Amino acid sequence: MRPPAELDLPLALDRAAGLPLHQQLAAALRSAVLDGLLPPGSRVPPSRLLGTQLRIARSTVLTAYEQLTGEGYLESRHGSGTFVPEQVHRVPTQHPRPAGASTADDTADDTPDRAAVDLRPGRPDTRRLVDGAWRAAWRDATGRDVPPVEPPAQGLPALREQIAAHLRAARGVIADPADVLVTAGTGDGLALIAHALGGPPPRLVAVEDPGYPAARRILTRLGWTVQPVPVDDDGLLVDRLPDLPVPPHLVLVTPSHQYPLGGCLPVSRRLDLLSWARRTGGVIVEDDYDSEYRFGAAPLPALAALDGDGQVVHLGTFSKVLSPWLRAGYLLAPPGLRRTLVAVRDDLGTPVSGITQQALSTYLASGAVQRHIARARRDYGHRRRHLTLLLAAHPHLQLRGTRAGLHAVIDLPAGTDVPAVLRRCARSGFLLADLRDYDALPHAVTRPGVALGYGDATLDELERAVTALASAAREAPLD
Repeated sequence: MRPPAELDLPLALDRAAGLPLHQQLAAALRSAVLDGLLPPGSRVPPSRLLGTQLRIARSTVLTAYEQLTGEGYLESRHGSGTFVPEQVHRVPTQHPRPAGASTADDTADDTPDRAAVDLRPGRPDTRRLVDGAWRAAWRDATGRDVPPVEPPAQGLPALREQIAAHLRAARGVIADPADVLVTAGTGDGLALIAHALGGPPPRLVAVEDPGYPAARRILTRLGWTVQPVPVDDDGLLVDRLPDLPVPPHLVLVTPSHQYPLGGCLPVSRRLDLLSWARRTGGVIVEDDYDSEYRFGAAPLPALAALDGDGQVVHLGTFSKVLSPWLRAGYLLAPPGLRRTLVAVRDDLGTPVSGITQQALSTYLASGAVQRHIARARRDYGHRRRHLTLLLAAHPHLQLRGTRAGLHAVIDLPAGTDVPAVLRRCARSGFLLADLRDYDALPHAVTRPGVALGYGDATLDELERAVTALASAAREAPLD
């Protein structure tokens, strides 16, 4: 569906107003999308034409288009123009509370509206993923002859070469393709490590507390005993490892963006962790789940890049870079562990289809992944800045954990009943995560708070979610 060459919409701009023209234009176009005047699939005029129509500079239009693209209301298609995405986020329908219902009744129905916006961590923006390079990669993969045998257990050689090149470019890790194993994401890679390094009980693994709950469940199911180690605002407290009753065989860390609190492990602690592994013979599992997205500072070197003794297994995933639907990731094995890990992978077989691997290999080789990361980093940075400004208006909500990644931590006033806050937010149409859900031990998080994912949110959704959270936090009872 395409509109005429000139937009027949109320786009009057007030040059006497204090608001910059590009912001006025962005607001008008955003409203047109949300009100259905520009339905999904509509093409907006070229920037030069719209600038002429409105008698403003083309650069003003380009700035407005760029802002709306970052918010998810527009998408640029190479060679075709700028469009309203088919999956554009619309404002959820608000169902008014029945007359006489109490807004303070937290025992009422907690079921959120069907149009609730899920702002829990782990959701990247995929609205700009499907472009010409993406389609070409899948056409190439599906257009080839289909082999009558299973894909190589370790992964297609071409894909492993591209992953090694990606690690060099994105993380500064010099990787031999022979040391790369293709996985079905972080969980599969972690299970592979647990199988390969398992043995007679007890097998001990140190994990961050709070940390990634799914990782703890996977390791526990595979017979490992979890030993929680506390974190601070910078990540794992490495100096607590010697305090454990028995040195663990594995240490699972998220050094680039501690999950969920958002810290970045300083180089000094990284070196201390590597030194600890050398002394004890322990293996470090580095979960590098969204290191591509860092804001305001250069990324610190990966543990695998600092490791000179073969103590680090590096886990990466394309779930945050591209989409969780791919179910594709990788494991970089140190040479001393490669034989064992490959043997287990040979027994289990590859969980990633050959067609998916071929498509991903072609997509990486085209340079499209790096271009997508650059665009996404700009979009996420724009949302992060907007979230920061929104929360600044609510002093009782304290923001942290936004130096990297796609989610933020918002601390609530001491003693806040967080489940009550989450119920109120759900009834307002927004789903957030309770920080206590990430605790390995009860009450590991000393201050109540929530985790809010902004990767797949529009600015309008973030604004309404912060408003709902601020109101819920003020009205919620204390524990």
